[in-house]
Amino acid sequence: MNGQDRFNRFISRYPHNHEPFFHRQHASRRQFFQLLGAGVTGSMLLRPKVVSAADITSAPVAMQNKARNVIFILLTGAPSHTDTFDFKQSPDTPASLKPETIGGIAWPTGLLPKMATQLPNMAIVRSVRAWALVHSLSQTWVQIGRNPAAALGNIAPNIGSVVAIEKDPERQTGQVFPTFLALNATNQAGPGYFSARYAPFKLTPNVNNPGQGLPNTTNIAGASRIDDRWGVLHGLDDSLRINSPLGTPVSDYEDFYESAKGLMYNSVVDQAFKFTAADAARYGQTSFGASCLVARQVLAANQGTRYVQITFGSWDMHQNIYSTATNSLGAMGKTLDDGVSALLTDLKASGQLDETLVVMMGEFGRTVGRITAAGGRDHYPQQSVIFAGAGVRGGRAIGATDATGASSKDYGWARGRDIKPEDIEATIYSAMGINWTNVRYDDPFGRGFEYVPFSNEDLYGPINELWT
Repeated sequence: MNGQDRFNRFISRYPHNHEPFFHRQHASRRQFFQLLGAGVTGSMLLRPKVVSAADITSAPVAMQNKARNVIFILLTGAPSHTDTFDFKQSPDTPASLKPETIGGIAWPTGLLPKMATQLPNMAIVRSVRAWALVHSLSQTWVQIGRNPAAALGNIAPNIGSVVAIEKDPERQTGQVFPTFLALNATNQAGPGYFSARYAPFKLTPNVNNPGQGLPNTTNIAGASRIDDRWGVLHGLDDSLRINSPLGTPVSDYEDFYESAKGLMYNSVVDQAFKFTAADAARYGQTSFGASCLVARQVLAANQGTRYVQITFGSWDMHQNIYSTATNSLGAMGKTLDDGVSALLTDLKASGQLDETLVVMMGEFGRTVGRITAAGGRDHYPQQSVIFAGAGVRGGRAIGATDATGASSKDYGWARGRDIKPEDIEATIYSAMGINWTNVRYDDPFGRGFEYVPFSNEDLYGPINELWT
């Protein structure tokens, strides 16, 4: 029995239900109030478990521990893998894609010419297969590394929030940047049941006003007057905001206040979040390009940010995929090509690529072979994921698909099966020196929250072949 057969047998025993939450069985309004009348109060139903510190168990595993930072690029809408990272010639492929084989990798040099020069830095994992083909469900799935409709799905934190809570003890005095930064954020998964301290800090850089930097970090009253007001504020209500008798939400507000104050009137903040018009142009003069630029500058500042998520979409091209429209493959490809190639070039030149893991993926792939009657490609589970940096050995593909890109013919890794979002999650944790088998017992249900599902079964794990 091969790895895929064993995996399929496990899934048949423990089904990964893919139905959206609202399609599942639920209590009616009458049943809900009957439950309340039986003596269970609404506050007890909704109140999370409070613990003084997380109790964590884990299995002994070997971690890569080669990345200090992560840049996770989520291509929402799902790009066509066979037109991009797992290029396959079809009868409909336009000549403008100009496919070439570079170092054994088929690549659309007409679509992504600048990224073609970065192939020596990139490893393309082609044996990846999504669980579900619903945009919102799968976009959340790849951010939290589990089924959003499963038992713990609605409290599960973003991978970046897990990185933030794990790396919080490493923050140094004076580091004022958020640990988890979300740029160009749409459909962003949050901190789940974790404190708001570990939530993503969301920002869309203003590419048309590069000198703006981080908004709202100054006040017309001036720095001195703001400091005076800050002192008065603390004098009035510290007893309510710090270790608040009103509960965690109010204490979270105190964290927000402190974090915001640290970002005000700060020259380091200005340097990291502002950029020049020339740099904006070099990154493509787009919001996505500006996000790549800010991500690089923020990590270079070494002010506490360890995980950056950049969102870029939509790649949902059911119609006219090869047209000249602004949301077509050609236009979207140029934006991606400009931003990612400049990011990798600058990370490499500064030495940051050695300690920064770059991961780029959509939520699934698109139909293979001929385009549809509408001139597009529909949702499809097979997809590719790009890794770069943090010691990843580039210039190659891991795994391979069949002639059309419909399914994996060579899995390319030790587990001998399709790679799933949970495996991508485990790979990120391993690269960051985080034990992916950790189970926290501070979740509100008291059942134990696994960083990666089924850790005790060793069902998922990191793609160590990226480093070998």
